Amino acid sequence: MPLHAKPIDYLIEALSKLPGIGKKTASRLAFHILRSSPSEAQELARAILDVKEKIRLCSICFNLTDEDPCWICQDARRVPEILCVVEGPNDLIAIENTGNYNGKYHVLHGAISPLEGIGPEQLKIKELMERLQHEKIIEVILATNPTVEGGATTLYLTELIKPLGIKVTRIAYGVPMGGEIEYSDGMTLSKALEGRREI
Repeated sequence: MPLHAKPIDYLIEALSKLPGIGKKTASRLAFHILRSSPSEAQELARAILDVKEKIRLCSICFNLTDEDPCWICQDARRVPEILCVVEGPNDLIAIENTGNYNGKYHVLHGAISPLEGIGPEQLKIKELMERLQHEKIIEVILATNPTVEGGATTLYLTELIKPLGIKVTRIAYGVPMGGEIEYSDGMTLSKALEGRREI
């Protein structure tokens, strides 16, 4: 015998599919939505649909955006000769939040992970190399996560970029091994950027 009406069960099931959301949290969220006003529920539904319908990848840096190119690529005040390469959009946001970086970005959308079937061709590496051929980049900062996959991606990119005569640096390991850039505090990320070194 079901515990709730079917629509509530469906909502709990849908919410529990989100990362980090278990059945208890999903149930709390479902009942919060149920108690909210119809306009609040519609606002939430509209926000979810807007994200799915309006967000796309920037044609230059591959960050998530609702306009192309994204606001970072459009910003003429940024230093165009320095390019920070990150695994994902959350890493870009974490670095932006430090307020210590004013260059451009390139988002790979992952890291090389043979065990998961992710090779260089699944990432935005070809597009990165095209940018390096056409833009006047003097330094590439590799800001991959300090994991086995992040390290493998860094090594792979270093071998591709070094022959182009471009300075390649890696953010310092103020970010703990096994940690992720997205979850690091601003001070740790600031120090990691300041302490980057040439590879």
